[in-house]
Amino acid sequence: MTLKLIWHGHGTWSLHTADHKILIDPFFSGNPVADIAADAVEADTILLTHGHGDHVGAKGDGKYDIVEIAKRTKAHVVTIYETANWLSAHEVEGVTGMNLGGTLKMPFGSVTMTLALHSNGLPDGTYGGMPTGFVVEAAGRKIYFAGDTALFSDMKLIGDMVLDAAVLPIGDLYTMGVEDSIRAVKLLQPKQVIPGHYNTWPPIEQDATAWASKVRHETNATPHVLEPGQTLEIH
Repeated sequence: MTLKLIWHGHGTWSLHTADHKILIDPFFSGNPVADIAADAVEADTILLTHGHGDHVGAKGDGKYDIVEIAKRTKAHVVTIYETANWLSAHEVEGVTGMNLGGTLKMPFGSVTMTLALHSNGLPDGTYGGMPTGFVVEAAGRKIYFAGDTALFSDMKLIGDMVLDAAVLPIGDLYTMGVEDSIRAVKLLQPKQVIPGHYNTWPPIEQDATAWASKVRHETNATPHVLEPGQTLEIH
């Protein structure tokens, strides 16, 4: 069964099976490296790791990519409970609020909500609950989206789920950087690893080619560096 991962730039991803389109952390408006516009993306499920403006697509004037995409596509949105309430207050239908450690059965498989070490305030100042990551099981594969996070030792427990791939931030400053991402790979033991949340703006610039070399030489994972708009097939 085919499972395709598409990077839209920054921390925004699509995961496509033969029958489903999953969108993670939609940030298109104001994203200088986005490959497409918010009104062009397709989704039947949206996973939101946390509510910062560069993950919900804050457009100003109280408008947000995630709200507009969810209303246009009728996608089912899954996020932490408090952020789910915020989305419902913005008249998004089909929202499921869950919490850390929970697993939700989905038409394509399942999503398990994991810990992330970060912060989570919504752009309007609303408290968004805990930041999160997700392990998505789809098309017979498991892929971990770490979201925005620092390194934490319990990544080893996430790795015990036997991951086909992991998507990790490497930008530093707001998330873990290159060195800690290598330590994360050693804890997670994924078959494949893909970097994200870097090179959007100067403060989070990184040399992804050098990062990939470190992954190859210091871990057992296969690195894949994508450009915005590129697709990777997860085996």
